[in-house]
Amino acid sequence: MNLHYNPNYPSIDDLREGARRRIPRFAFEYLDGGCNEDVNLHKNTAQLREVELKPQYLKPYAGADMTTELFGHTYDAPFGIAPVGLQGLMWPNAPEILAQAAREHNIPFVLSTVSTSSIERIGEITEGRFWFQLYHPADNALRDDILDRAEAASCQVLVILCDVPTFGYRPRDIRNGLAMPPKMTLRNILQIMGKPNWAIRTLLHGQPNFATMKKYMPKGLNMSQLGLYMNQTFSGRLNEEKIAPIRDRWKGKVVLKGVASVEDTEMAIRLGLDGIIVSNHGGRQLDAGESSVHALAPIVRDYKNRIKIMLDSGLRSGPDVARALASGAEFAFLGRSFMYGVAALGAAGGQHTISILKTQLRQVMEQVCCDRVVDLPGRLVR
Repeated sequence: MNLHYNPNYPSIDDLREGARRRIPRFAFEYLDGGCNEDVNLHKNTAQLREVELKPQYLKPYAGADMTTELFGHTYDAPFGIAPVGLQGLMWPNAPEILAQAAREHNIPFVLSTVSTSSIERIGEITEGRFWFQLYHPADNALRDDILDRAEAASCQVLVILCDVPTFGYRPRDIRNGLAMPPKMTLRNILQIMGKPNWAIRTLLHGQPNFATMKKYMPKGLNMSQLGLYMNQTFSGRLNEEKIAPIRDRWKGKVVLKGVASVEDTEMAIRLGLDGIIVSNHGGRQLDAGESSVHALAPIVRDYKNRIKIMLDSGLRSGPDVARALASGAEFAFLGRSFMYGVAALGAAGGQHTISILKTQLRQVMEQVCCDRVVDLPGRLVR
């Protein structure tokens, strides 16, 4: 796959700044922020970047091979696009843009239950090569219907989200009155007027909505009541009794996302799940928790080779992916980086972000003389 660059945005930090300039403040702060005082948001990336790799310059070297086998499929790189809610709020068609780029670059795209594209639409774009993250519904019939839709769309991997027993306390979103659609306060109207490109494209595309959930919402639902509806519809706290029927029903691979302890890892193995994603929801749920890379260490130590272990939260760049893999993760997911790309560059953002990450990761592998991604743990400075 050819790599596509915009020389004005050579890094993820450049894309973040481009996104900040291009979209309304309420949308950017929803994307960029964490919960409470953002302690774990910043700790995620800071502690990941304490991981150091050791170069070997004189060793014979055949070149970097980034291909990675996961759940029977060989991907072109060891990273994927993490699920993000309300993607269309940041940029119209954002999920479609990223799903298309992921398909063309042969990396996984994970659709959230509360994203702004439907299961069916993403299945069509990716020709079934996508993952789906399930927010657990309170009603079993609703759960089963969503699973049936994902299966009909040929979804490859089901991801069960476990780290939202309660919605995070996010001061920015509260100040901004974030809702779907955003509340038209004077403050938000002024923000929209200051971003005419975003406003025009959003107007032409139509207001974002929870496309997968739309068919289940009551007719004539007042959008101001949407938050209450979502709270009543989803039962965030998971347990063995809720996960076991999903494992029994779903014919493909099942991954538990949001794992941050050896206890939850042990339960995932006991329930016969195929993988876990060690994650703290990008620092958006528990400000007093561990960083994702610190939570990863004991899980890798005790359970590597017993279940597929992946990492999410805090990764921004290709070197961050290398750090995650060197720390024992078998695959990595990034969310904000891709959304910065789409918010900054629109339709070109997915291709551009993947190209940056692939090039950065390859450069790190070449620098430390690592032929395959599975060998990166051997370059870890211990």
